[in-house]
Amino acid sequence: YLITSFNGLGRNPHDIELMMFAQANSEHCRHKIFNASWDIDGQSQEKSLFGMIKNTYQMHSEGVLSAYKDNASVIVGNVAGRFFPDPETRQYGAVQEPVHILMKVETHNHPTAIAPFPGAATGSGGEIRDEGATGRGAKPKAGLTGFTVSNLQIPGFVQPWEVPYGKPERIVTALDIMIEGPLGGAAFNNEFGRPALTGYFRTFEQSITTPHGDEVRGYHKPIMLAGGMGNIREDHVQKGEITVGSKLIVLGGPAMLIGLGGGAASSMATGTSSADLDFASVQRENPEMERRCQEVIDRCWQLGDRNPISFIHDVGAGGLSNAFPELVNDGDRGGRFELRNVPNDEPGMAPLEIWSNESQERYVLAVGVEDFDRFKAICERERCPFAVVGEATAEPQLTVTDSHFGNSPVDMPLEVLLGKAPRMHRSVEREAEIGDDFDPSTLDIEESVQRVLRHPAVASKSFLITIGDRSITGLVARDQMVGPWQVPVADCAVTATSFDVNTGEAMAMGERTPLALLDAPASGRMAIGETLTNIAASCIEKLSDIKLSANWMSAAGHPGEDARLYDTVKAVGMELCPELGITIPVGKDSMSMKTRWSDEGTEKSVTSPLSLIVTGFAPVVDIRQTLTPELRMDKGITDLILIDLGRGQNRMGASILAQTHGKLGRVAPDVDDAEDLKAFFAVIQGLNSDGHILSYHDRSDGGLLVSTLEMAFAGHCGLNLHLDGVADNVSELSAILFNEELGAVIQVRQDATPLVLAQFSAAGLEDCVAVIGQPINNDEVSISFHGEPVFSGQRRLLQRQGAETSYQIQRLRDNAECADQEFDALLEEDNPGLTVKLGFDVNEDIAAPYIKTGVRPQVAVLREQGVNGQVEMAAAFDRAGFNAIDVHMSDILAGRVDLNDFKGMVACGGFSYGDVLGAGEGWAKSALFNSRARDAFQGFFERADSFTLGVCNGCQMLSNLHELIPGSEFWPHFVRNRSEQFEARVAMVQVQESASIFLQGMAGSRMPIAIAHGEGHAEFRNDDALLEADVSGTVALRFVDNHGKVTETYPANPNGSPRGIGGMTTLDGRVTIMMPHPERVFRAVQNSWRPEDWNEDAAWMRMFRNARAWVN
Repeated sequence: YLITSFNGLGRNPHDIELMMFAQANSEHCRHKIFNASWDIDGQSQEKSLFGMIKNTYQMHSEGVLSAYKDNASVIVGNVAGRFFPDPETRQYGAVQEPVHILMKVETHNHPTAIAPFPGAATGSGGEIRDEGATGRGAKPKAGLTGFTVSNLQIPGFVQPWEVPYGKPERIVTALDIMIEGPLGGAAFNNEFGRPALTGYFRTFEQSITTPHGDEVRGYHKPIMLAGGMGNIREDHVQKGEITVGSKLIVLGGPAMLIGLGGGAASSMATGTSSADLDFASVQRENPEMERRCQEVIDRCWQLGDRNPISFIHDVGAGGLSNAFPELVNDGDRGGRFELRNVPNDEPGMAPLEIWSNESQERYVLAVGVEDFDRFKAICERERCPFAVVGEATAEPQLTVTDSHFGNSPVDMPLEVLLGKAPRMHRSVEREAEIGDDFDPSTLDIEESVQRVLRHPAVASKSFLITIGDRSITGLVARDQMVGPWQVPVADCAVTATSFDVNTGEAMAMGERTPLALLDAPASGRMAIGETLTNIAASCIEKLSDIKLSANWMSAAGHPGEDARLYDTVKAVGMELCPELGITIPVGKDSMSMKTRWSDEGTEKSVTSPLSLIVTGFAPVVDIRQTLTPELRMDKGITDLILIDLGRGQNRMGASILAQTHGKLGRVAPDVDDAEDLKAFFAVIQGLNSDGHILSYHDRSDGGLLVSTLEMAFAGHCGLNLHLDGVADNVSELSAILFNEELGAVIQVRQDATPLVLAQFSAAGLEDCVAVIGQPINNDEVSISFHGEPVFSGQRRLLQRQGAETSYQIQRLRDNAECADQEFDALLEEDNPGLTVKLGFDVNEDIAAPYIKTGVRPQVAVLREQGVNGQVEMAAAFDRAGFNAIDVHMSDILAGRVDLNDFKGMVACGGFSYGDVLGAGEGWAKSALFNSRARDAFQGFFERADSFTLGVCNGCQMLSNLHELIPGSEFWPHFVRNRSEQFEARVAMVQVQESASIFLQGMAGSRMPIAIAHGEGHAEFRNDDALLEADVSGTVALRFVDNHGKVTETYPANPNGSPRGIGGMTTLDGRVTIMMPHPERVFRAVQNSWRPEDWNEDAAWMRMFRNARAWVN
């Protein structure tokens, strides 16, 4: 193809053109296998893989606004008051409009195997850019991460099924991936300012028998999944027109020699490329730069029909060499570029390297000449670098000039680069799956419970969750942690559309990859089924409102795998999804899931099973009706009802129980009838709407026993299960307890049980439902069959077994002493969990009389580059009766804003300057070392009619401004958490008696609050300074344990601050600083757990209303 093309041009290609072509036409970028023609066993197949996926859209396109043609898909959302600052006045306010939903899930498998932290970080960063670069600019909202790796083999905690096999030198171990990779993904989300609300984690590595002999299947090449959802304005869903002469711009960081050839490298089986090329292909992250880029995009879409962005793409694989050609080609234009206009931090790079490096945190945009000055002003205010690299041309020609060498290293028709290269054809054969014999009836149930609870797919995911911010945005309604004891068992993630409504968005995941070794199409159907049984916990109007992302991983070319891939795509795209009325408008594929290496002359390989990871997204009718697995012990006598969509088949193939014995079994669970799934969904939604379901949990990994135990863990209670209604004889009991057929367990009031069972019967599911027991108000878990005991144990000890895998990793990764304290806390029998004890009426609006006057004092919502918590802060002050004004530090430094115009100022949370100069210190120095800013701040603090709040990064910043703040002499400095880790948790605090104007009338109140920080430990000069602060009356908040006692114990005190200090104020109370985040939990629905008697307002709303009352 290339020889023909360049013969037509009458010249040889340049190296830069070959590099560009290698990336743009890699499997990673072009998806050649998914677009290929196929024959299987000599029979020609009618459709391509992509054609079968598109069939779901052709059959059911309603509710999809954009599919297959942009960086993310867009589906219809709800109408709400979109809250953002007015582009002219900078005053925050709500604009009533449709708030449509972005959905995207990516993989970053290859770099995560080589360097897990940057690999996973740039995977998350790349997916965030995909969302922001959708349409004419959009806003990411909530994220997810997922990992599949080979056996962990934790030192001192190696499990019986973990058989050592080795690995190539160039990749890290599965344990290293799970220590470093999640930190990378979480760190990027945290610093960018996106909550990570769901995900999955599976390990699998096993020798299986095939027609070619035994082979090892597993994930030495891991799956690293990064996805999420966002919002977009209706008028910006479709990209605009690139007019001839439009400026073609790169927005974001400079070019650097990192991530070279990533598109091509990730398209190859691990070990088949040179190690040097593999290492060169790994990128490096800079989330603070990406945040600045997103702020520019936000300012642009907030302009509505005056949005200067006509076209936007993110820069990913292939760097600018792929992004700029795609940008102009998709806009039906050509482009003329000057290579030396690319911002470049490594001027020694060759032209090929400048053009093709994958340096991160960059976007390419087309901006019309008439809009350029407006765009430039936005970038300057946000301090976001950009450069005009070229301009759009009418003819579809790609020209790159190089002023340094006085030549044109690229000059070709776009058709050569992005046109129709020869279509791939796959000619493959099916291969039988063999499996093995596995009889669970011979196993000891107690040992089975222990093994299953320790398997990473079942075990607590706490070590993955508490490192990730789950409250940023103030729009999170359901995160992973459930109930007063914050147990990580939620089935789905839910966000609010905006601050003024109870509608929202949900996302949930499903994946059952080991099943593919027995029945690949069944593994695909079960992934979709699990997604639906997970997302069913949210309140969704109809099943067809759910849209799916399908992420496909396969070892293309491995015997039998291509046919399994085709058959599974067909089962999903041509059969199950059309039967369910569900669309797959977005997805991704990775076709090189194999690792090869030589070990002392022996050729080894590890090949992944065919892997489909499904993520479901849907608009939510009422976020308050989201169900959780927390068993409720305050609702009288209740029953547990099993809904078994496997209809008693109890198929054990590739179950966790089988895996923990090194077995597969022979028959996999499956979705036998789409009608059962449809009926299940409809009945669950109806029962939820009618208020009959107290608790809900799907059945998946680990089976019924794990589902019910997780419900008991969340409810801090015991279980009395009796299997008489689901088993005919004793030999079936293990299969009943541990099979992973689709289904769910619900808790209902006993007096409603007949009605609930009748609803399922009416829907044709009579044979699927049975009462299996009751929760009990103690710590005992007992299972019986016809009155004979089958299993018994203590809930807290079982919970510790389930938490031990997480604990072992946490202990290796973090401060081991803190990990020990958290693990030991599970043994506490009388832990009351999160509670609320208020000295005021949560539903009283003390600001109402002042709001009625119509006077709305101005509060400056202050941010610096890298700050990410300003919107929810503005929403809290807006609700309390203030006019919240967006103020960037650049406004103060440039003299555009006068702080004398404001009654209040609030410094918001985030990662100013990426915290590279210490938390909040760079921000503080930008005020201290600039005379205009220093005078402005000092004058504001000295005004007797002013107030100031600093939260998290703003707290750290203000603590470094103490020399300007009267009465702050007792304040500490904030340093690294004692756990040596970013901590995102719900903490209990007690309001102290102090002069703080924010906390009047709240002293003695105890309530939960969101915390999310890495450097919140209050450090005093010495013990005497601590003592002076302690008795000075300036301590505003203290961390307490669930019994209400001030604590330094982890994790009740998440940062280890002495004497539980979580917030301080000045002697006169006008300036208050705190590490926790009241602005993220001022609405009842924003709280991970809340008392049932809270209506719209949560306890922390009082703080903002206190400020409004004080101003009067």
